[in-house]
Amino acid sequence: MRLMEELLRHIAQEQSLFRAQLLREDLARLNKLRDLARTAASAAAYEKGALRLGWTLGNLRTHELREPLDVLLDAVYAYETGTAGEEQEARIVEAWHALHRIRMERLVGCLSTPVPRPTE
Repeated sequence: MRLMEELLRHIAQEQSLFRAQLLREDLARLNKLRDLARTAASAAAYEKGALRLGWTLGNLRTHELREPLDVLLDAVYAYETGTAGEEQEARIVEAWHALHRIRMERLVGCLSTPVPRPTE
């Protein structure tokens, strides 16, 4: 899958240990997603399992990613169940980048939320 090759290239070039770890975790999620698409008893079972792959810490905020995540899940499922090809590869990459952008916005938003100071 082209997306996985892209992530591997980024891991090899990444100088930040933090970013490299995130990329490795994403690669592992994509591997699990592909396996799930191949082995799930139905599309519904695939979706249920796919939403629990740790897209956010403890999946507590995964619902906030639902729209772009659904696009990625559909694209990977189609790819793994018979619609492989350049068009599908491009769809997966595009869906991934949209999901990644929104997920990083949420992560940065969590990190930059001011913490209330205790009153004295």
